[in-house]
Amino acid sequence: FYFSIINMITFGFKKGQICMFTNSDEAVINKKLPKELLLRIFSFLDVVTLCRCAQVSRSWNVLALDGSNWQRIDLFDFQRDIEGRVVENISKRCGGFLRKLSLRGCQGVGDSALRTFSQNCRNIELLSLNGCTKITDSTCNSLSKFCPKLKHLDLASCTSITNLSLKALSEGCPLLEQLNISWCDQVTKDGIQALVRSCPGLKGLFLKGCTQLEDEALKHIGAHCPELVTLNLQTCSQITDDGLITICRGCHRLQSLCVSGCANITDAILHALGQNCPRLRILEVARCSQLTDVGFTTLARNCHELEKMDLEECVQITDGTLIQLSIHCPRLQVLSLSHCELITDDGIRHLGSGPCAHDRLEVIELDNCPLITDASLEHLKNCHSLDRIELYDCQQITRAGIKRLRTHLPNIKVHAYFAPVTPPPSVGGSRQRFCRCCVLL
Repeated sequence: FYFSIINMITFGFKKGQICMFTNSDEAVINKKLPKELLLRIFSFLDVVTLCRCAQVSRSWNVLALDGSNWQRIDLFDFQRDIEGRVVENISKRCGGFLRKLSLRGCQGVGDSALRTFSQNCRNIELLSLNGCTKITDSTCNSLSKFCPKLKHLDLASCTSITNLSLKALSEGCPLLEQLNISWCDQVTKDGIQALVRSCPGLKGLFLKGCTQLEDEALKHIGAHCPELVTLNLQTCSQITDDGLITICRGCHRLQSLCVSGCANITDAILHALGQNCPRLRILEVARCSQLTDVGFTTLARNCHELEKMDLEECVQITDGTLIQLSIHCPRLQVLSLSHCELITDDGIRHLGSGPCAHDRLEVIELDNCPLITDASLEHLKNCHSLDRIELYDCQQITRAGIKRLRTHLPNIKVHAYFAPVTPPPSVGGSRQRFCRCCVLL
């Protein structure tokens, strides 16, 4: 079925296929509704449904394959079958109508096809090439030459991309608002500098895994991206407080920041966020082991719109952080505290009685928090929006405690693994191993 759909998308109907149509051209709907209205209805259909409609009758074939219906195309479901010629033929069929195209995962598509695409679809605004591993800087040169309206571009995992791509985009795509170059590890500060100087409207930058980036790159972002809302720097291990403080001072609209795996950062970042970024909603700082209660206190007292926090392996934080979050962050929905080994039942008690508890809190992750007991589950029983709780390797949590929680929250998903327990030696000196099992409720 998918193969026939691909052929339909690519070539339309061949002459010999018209015989499959019936006299349904005379159907009541075709007589009652003008073609303009039918065309409008078809514009809401997805690729597969349009291709099915194209097989109904001659008139529907013409309407379904009209370029105006192909303004948004997502070929992810067909990724294994998509080759360069498919993209070329789509571009010829859609032309200037096409606004959004996703080729995510289409590894058979290369620079040549995307050059043809760029020439034919000059009004493209959103393009995802995530995982299209064959493409190189040549594709960005083509986009720069022919697609000046491009706003969103996803090049994640296109590992051949270099600074030359960013320089080309800076020259030809000044309207760019969102760029994802995650895992494009050849990019350095020079490419970032060229990009941000010419694209002042950037709102989203995804730089996950760009391991060559240093503080100098962040300083360019902070100086030239006042509209920035989302920034992902996960595993950019060379960055420090200096670069991130510049971001905070220059990007006051920042709402989402991910610096997980950036082990060099300290509480200075949390202070800078609290002082400069009051709209912050998402903060991911997993494995940032230098962060403490002092920094999170400043953050919580100033960033009252926080909704999601990933504090996994922030090993220095204690119940003090949870107390501040419970008081000052009423919108908190998702909180990860995995491997925060100093957290106790008292911190969960404050969280469970805070303003976020009753209607907001949806997910809490407490994996490998050894001081957590069944008392914490009691403190969470009034969190009526709680959808999921992670309790892997919480050795003091029992089946009975989970069962009691479920009497109050019957739809909650509880993920817990009860590791093997080794009892004291028996009289004869031998040990028996007793296994506590995995719970997925």
